[in-house]
Formats: sequence, C-alpha cells, structure tokens
Amino acid sequence: MTTHAALTGANWFTSSYSNDQGGQCVEGARLQGMMAVRDSKDREQGTFVFPAGPWAAFVDAVKQDTLA
Repeated sequence: MTTHAALTGANWFTSSYSNDQGGQCVEGARLQGMMAVRDSKDREQGTFVFPAGPWAAFVDAVKQDTLA
C-alpha cells in the first residue's frame, strides 16, 4: 500500500505532452515498484497509484494506439 509519506517524498515530473497552451497537465512520480499520477492544475484532488507493470503496459498501448 502506498502511503501519503511515500508521495510526500516523490520526485514529480510533468508529462512531455503537458503545455501552457491548454494541454492536459499531468504529473507523474516513479515510486518503488509503482507509478503515481496526478493533475498538475489541482494537486490536492488526489493521486492515482498504479503498479509499475500495468502502468508500463498502458503506456505502451497508448503509444501504439491499441486501446479498445
């Protein structure tokens, strides 16, 4: 289980697809064996945390545009 303490020390980065021209602003943080994702415009609304394997599969599917 990921705790608030793990997220507090997280090294957040902004998605390369985020921009200041109305792009969807997403931040991510690599945690030990997990990936945390949040909205950079409203960080207090919460964070989604995914196991690293399923997150990598999701990203690969998006890159290949194979999501159904």
